Amino acid sequence: MARKMAALSATLMVGAMVTGDPAGAAGSDPLAGYRWKSRVLVLAAGDAGDPRLAAQRQALASARTGASERDLVTLEAVGQGADAVALRRHLGLPGDAFRAVLVGKDGGAKLTAEEPIPPQRLFSTIDAMPMRQDEAKRR
Repeated sequence: MARKMAALSATLMVGAMVTGDPAGAAGSDPLAGYRWKSRVLVLAAGDAGDPRLAAQRQALASARTGASERDLVTLEAVGQGADAVALRRHLGLPGDAFRAVLVGKDGGAKLTAEEPIPPQRLFSTIDAMPMRQDEAKRR
């Protein structure tokens, strides 16, 4: 029962985040509202009990400051809810396997992994992006 509630909670969270995105975008690009505002780490899994999903969540929990400094938000596409399926479809991700995808502010996928991505790898990938280098100079 607790596992089903966690899966439902995660699916509802994705629905709220995707349909309630900053620009209110709908349609074919569920990430459109984040474009030019935030980098997005999409975590996809067939169900909320995936151990790689849990490991990625834990790794990110310890790196919140670094994520915030880099305008990085996390979305989850977990389970078979319509919003999760739409997000996975948009990124070309399987419905039954773990994937982590870093999406740049321009909307393009910059890094895709089948295993959790260590925060230092995420941050070094972001820090190498020209837009991030410009941001760092202005701050």
